Amino acid sequence: MVAVTQLTRRLGTVDATAIGLGSMLGAGVFAVFAPAAASAGGAVLVALVIAGFVAYCNATASAQLAAAYPASGGTYLFGREVLGPWWGFLAGWGFVIGKTASCAAMALTFAAYAAPGWERPIAAAAVVVLTVVNCFGITRTALLTKVLLSVVLIVLVGTVALALPAAAPAGDWFTRGPLGVLQAAGLLFFAFAGYARIATLSEEVREPTRTIPRAILGALGGAMVVYLAVGVTLLLVLGPDRLAESKAPLADVLTVAGHPGLTIAVRIGAAAASLGALLALITGIGRTAMAMARNRDLPPFLATVDSRFGVPRRAEVAVGATVCVLVLLADLRGVVGFSSFGVLVYYAVANASAYRQPVSERRWPRWLNVAGFVGCVVLAVTLPFGSVLIGAGVLAVGLLARLAIRS
Repeated sequence: MVAVTQLTRRLGTVDATAIGLGSMLGAGVFAVFAPAAASAGGAVLVALVIAGFVAYCNATASAQLAAAYPASGGTYLFGREVLGPWWGFLAGWGFVIGKTASCAAMALTFAAYAAPGWERPIAAAAVVVLTVVNCFGITRTALLTKVLLSVVLIVLVGTVALALPAAAPAGDWFTRGPLGVLQAAGLLFFAFAGYARIATLSEEVREPTRTIPRAILGALGGAMVVYLAVGVTLLLVLGPDRLAESKAPLADVLTVAGHPGLTIAVRIGAAAASLGALLALITGIGRTAMAMARNRDLPPFLATVDSRFGVPRRAEVAVGATVCVLVLLADLRGVVGFSSFGVLVYYAVANASAYRQPVSERRWPRWLNVAGFVGCVVLAVTLPFGSVLIGAGVLAVGLLARLAIRS
């Protein structure tokens, strides 16, 4: 029996956009504003705009590349095709390690809201269930993502509507310098990174030349509107100082607004958001791992596609197993900075690749690629020092391992 190594195109624009938006409106929107406010103070909205602009530059680069190379792998594939194998490996390795750690963080966040005190076993169980869902086909992944996304949007819209009437900003809003704003932008970038999932699913999208750009920019635009609404509400109701100290900002904002009994809705929303992001993350990492395995940058047996359901089952099971080990053994509360570092490296390669594309493949001006590349590098190096050090070290280990294997 011949092994299948090609995926089936099943996703339309709505499905692809939902997967991207579901990835961006994950656990980050419930947690990332607090550490960002600790770095930037009241200028957290400035940091959000900076992160959003860099994300827009990256999105245009990803959309342009994905339309030209509609196969699984995202920037791993783009880097290989345009810049060469080593650049592709750098992007792919950064994506796989950063997002695998993010999967663990999403699973633990879900468990913390859904079953306090039982975080690790419940997180592992969630990973197992969602890995099984992914193994039954991408259309089932898209359907569940849309259901979870609907729950999250209802919770966020309701929270903003109930909390805004209690707006009473207090405290000194602008006490941080430019470095703090850039650090906050790097942390907030973690929340924007979900549109990469659309590019990694390129091989499963119908009419990719038309669908992928629309889905990527649609998902990013929708996420930006939601983040701005949530950020403004948190700042106006809690103030920058209280926001920076909060462990559950959206629950706290309802309490301050006089609706403590409704914080259970935030728990439900956070749990749904975490599950939606985790589902899409496992999907995207599995596709990238499959693409790397096709080129023997990862074990070749991971490249096989299930003949019945059209998914890279071995790659997804391997990702799920790795995440289960992490949630049972590791403390990943500081994963946001590390994940942001890896993803910023990933998008720096995407911008460099898009810059090198010929005129016949271009959809946006080259200056956006330059701005995106510079923005990724600046945000990466201004993240907290520990995140930069660990991220650079893990990337170096991967590069040295590839060098040793290829020698």
